[in-house]
Amino acid sequence: MGKYILAHDIGTSSDKAVLVDYSGRIVAMSKYAYPTYYPEPAWVEQDPADYWTAVCETCKDLIATSGISPEEVKGMVFSTQAQGVIPVDRDGNVLYNNITWVDGRAEKQAVRIMNRVGGRRLFTLFAGTPIMGKDCIAKITWLKEERPEIYAKTHLILDVNGYLKYKCTGVMVTELSGASSYGLDLKKKEWMSVFPLVGIDMDRLPPLVASTDQIGNGLTPEAAEQTGLLAGTPVFGGCDDVQAAVVGSGMCGDGDVHIYLGTSAWVCASSRTADKFKHGAAAIQSADKSMNLIAGITESAGANIDWIKHQFFKHEMEEYGDGIYDYMDSVVESIPPGSDHLICTPWMLGERCPVSSTTTRATLFNMTMVHTREHIMRAVYEGIGYNLRWILENYQKDYGFDCNNFRIIGGGALDKAWMQIIADITGKSFSVVNDPRNAGAVGAAMVALIGLGEIKAFEDTKDFVKVSHTYTPNEENIAIYNKLFRDYQNIYNSLEAAYRLANGPRFESASD
Repeated sequence: MGKYILAHDIGTSSDKAVLVDYSGRIVAMSKYAYPTYYPEPAWVEQDPADYWTAVCETCKDLIATSGISPEEVKGMVFSTQAQGVIPVDRDGNVLYNNITWVDGRAEKQAVRIMNRVGGRRLFTLFAGTPIMGKDCIAKITWLKEERPEIYAKTHLILDVNGYLKYKCTGVMVTELSGASSYGLDLKKKEWMSVFPLVGIDMDRLPPLVASTDQIGNGLTPEAAEQTGLLAGTPVFGGCDDVQAAVVGSGMCGDGDVHIYLGTSAWVCASSRTADKFKHGAAAIQSADKSMNLIAGITESAGANIDWIKHQFFKHEMEEYGDGIYDYMDSVVESIPPGSDHLICTPWMLGERCPVSSTTTRATLFNMTMVHTREHIMRAVYEGIGYNLRWILENYQKDYGFDCNNFRIIGGGALDKAWMQIIADITGKSFSVVNDPRNAGAVGAAMVALIGLGEIKAFEDTKDFVKVSHTYTPNEENIAIYNKLFRDYQNIYNSLEAAYRLANGPRFESASD
């Protein structure tokens, strides 16, 4: 009889569930997609019931396709999108859709919160970072001010991980890494004391647990029936997707850096001491209770690649089917590095890092008659690379991280042309791990294995992770990318006020 962990990676678009054995090997996978809703400009919502449906369906599918017995599943764990705001009543009924991490409706509340404690500068000194309309504390305030009847009925505010743990166990808690997306005192491992100062009731924030903690008595009989697993199957604290990816990359040591490339992207560095918010990078709690993370999130990465595919290459999608990305790679490689000086900024949904803005949007810069749709495609790939380089340079300057020999995970790591572009733009060598698309789910499984005592410590997870390929920069391309990178930065610095004037009033009016 085998022993397995069932791990769910609850992302922006789907649940990617995996069955992982005790050696870290994936033996079965299942995926279930769910919709996203955009009811107003800057609003981005999802229905929490869709998450639970996805979990139930993937659990049953994994048992059926793998042929294992439910009693062989020794634990379940979630890696989830961060910064969700899900108000529930005392019976666990959802009172409002999840206000997702990319939702920017609460800019007005963010400004008012900072003014309430002396303005942006004083708030930053107190809390460690200014806040924006995408931050949870602003969204909870929006809920209180704009939907007071819902806030009045709210027993607790859950994030996505907390909601799913509740559906599994009947226990409402928040895991430490998830709490740090709201506001966690990284030294005391407690909710930050800033909440009452801005009018948010602390009693609406759940008790805190660690990623490796077992929650309640495991699966309830009702959850067991819905998932096809056994009642009492252990459910672990789990963590947010960023933290799970750290474990899945094997980069858990002090100063280790990895990049995730999926629908969104991030640059993440593990540190025992760094705890400051700088240039849009957040200091958050690692899945490892003894470690912090510096995480710089780029809101839209692979989503931009999908956008250009659907908008400009529909015929090729029909012609090449599953081979469309190989075709796109060949197109990208046919255009010279730098796209003949065409630059595309990737800020489709605003940005968090290396700049923080809810009003900034994507821009095509320097278009001429020589440029084709193929140039635009390569410029989109390169624009994300410029954003990543900007974050890496900030990390070296702000925190002293080496940023050499990092690893890349996520579905984007399978795109060889894109990987070479990133190597050339950053001027860095890096490695791609085996099965990078599922690194987050495997990382969550390893969190559960630590909770079970099967893995001794977080730093030991590095032995589970194997490297498939290493990329080095092409020296011939570095000069052109150095020039275009500076141009890329100038685009933001020159247009930031114009973006704010163009989009600020309409986003504010949409949230009134």
